[in-house]
Amino acid sequence: MGGTTARDRKELLRTLIEEINDRVDRDKAAAHLILRWKGGATSRIHLALPRSRPATVRTDEDTLTLVRRQAPHYPDAVIAGVLNRQGHRTARGHRFDANRVGNLRRHWNIPVCTAKPPATDGEAMTVRQAAVALGVAPSTLHRHINDGLVRGEQITPGAPWRIRLDGALRARFRGQAGDGFLPIRDAMARLGISRQTVLQRVKRGELEAMHVLRGKQKGCISK
Repeated sequence: MGGTTARDRKELLRTLIEEINDRVDRDKAAAHLILRWKGGATSRIHLALPRSRPATVRTDEDTLTLVRRQAPHYPDAVIAGVLNRQGHRTARGHRFDANRVGNLRRHWNIPVCTAKPPATDGEAMTVRQAAVALGVAPSTLHRHINDGLVRGEQITPGAPWRIRLDGALRARFRGQAGDGFLPIRDAMARLGISRQTVLQRVKRGELEAMHVLRGKQKGCISK
């Protein structure tokens, strides 16, 4: 039958088989066939069925990308907080914690954050590092960032703020107020505007501001 095609063999079987009964055992992933041939003979055939694989549970790519961006800079606990604030969840729908971020990093071979040498002027540094360099409290810098008086950076929304410390920023943190500078309350009274408007003008470059490190008038001074 070397010249017989598959279609020919199927047609031949149809002429020989009288009836086929089948039963599927899904628990055992098997099929049981009973072939009744013309003439009365029967054959029993047992076939193993392919087992369906469960759907792969995988962390979405946006979450992995965010972990990769943050991993060189922050420990797992900080990364977990950022992921939760942005609404990311694990592949099984759980909130992130340090252990889950660590497991995710190790599974995808994402390097862990390592200690780095102190940042130099012009490089992005933590608010705490910048506060030490400027001689102020971290809360002071956070307030200035919120007011727009100090430019802050975030790797992604919700991540810790970073500051690029340069000569221009250092010059705005002085021991004493220079000539022509007024406490912000006096500037508000002289210009007849609100504190928020003063800050907006500072951000637009219409007014110059500085932070006095010593004396009674600590804080932002506008000219």
